Amino acid sequence: MDLTSYAELAARLVNTAVRADDEPDSLGTTEAFRLLVADRPHLAGQVTRHDLDALRLLRTEFSRIFTAAAEGAEATAVELMNALLVQHPVHPMIVSHDAARWHVHLSETGSVADRYAAGAAIGLAILVTQLGANRLGICAIASCPGVFIDASTNRSRRYCSEHCTTRTSNVTAIRAQGRTGDTSPAATAAS
Repeated sequence: MDLTSYAELAARLVNTAVRADDEPDSLGTTEAFRLLVADRPHLAGQVTRHDLDALRLLRTEFSRIFTAAAEGAEATAVELMNALLVQHPVHPMIVSHDAARWHVHLSETGSVADRYAAGAAIGLAILVTQLGANRLGICAIASCPGVFIDASTNRSRRYCSEHCTTRTSNVTAIRAQGRTGDTSPAATAAS
């Protein structure tokens, strides 16, 4: 198991706060949370209202980490991560599936919120120690508070999602058309 893959859980949790006006909070109902973690069966267990409350608090803490990292306050980001690691200790165990190689999993004990917090915190900590806190970012679109983990080789990621990347490309194309004054169908199609 690649524990750094758990870092994405931190970004995923923070981004549950980013939604259109008509979208419900992914932490608003137990069913919405189950959909959020559908690809992580060990997190789709018995979810309670208490878990949702704990996850909303955790979302705020991870948001603070991404903000500190994006602002270049690496020591603050690390201090916040260390606090989460103490609060949500990791309980690893060695397992083998169908006679496959032995590997490490995180224990499936504790509440859903505890397992989510421990996995996301250790994943983020490993990622930051291996690649640096500058790999944590906030979307370059001023009106979007979405966060991301920049896994690109040249640290070039600037947007939290493909939607925001496309949105920026479209705005750039429209502005370019306005500067040239060419609004013909051919120019519009070329953009």
